[in-house]
Amino acid sequence: MGKKSKIKHFWGPVANWGLPLAAIADSQKEPEIISPKMTIAMLIYSATFMRFAVKVRPANPLLFACHLTNECAQLLQGYRYLNYYHFGGKERKLKQLEESGKAPSPVNL
Repeated sequence: MGKKSKIKHFWGPVANWGLPLAAIADSQKEPEIISPKMTIAMLIYSATFMRFAVKVRPANPLLFACHLTNECAQLLQGYRYLNYYHFGGKERKLKQLEESGKAPSPVNL
């Protein structure tokens, strides 16, 4: 028979790359779309599977890289959420809109 592959699982980690790619794409959108509960869930999920990727034999570096990328992207999203809703980002945005004459109506706030 043929030589055994050292990487046992290939398509699972490849399919998982959709998660960090979506998070990276969302980082270019407005922070209003960020769900803090989903961000926390994704942080826990990626941390869990980073550990799994290292502990499983043979280790799965592709899975680890995917979840490390997702962990970083979710940390960025978490920072953007906190900055916008808790550290004055929303107020700065409204002030900029008022100064430019594009202030939203009170109904849209």
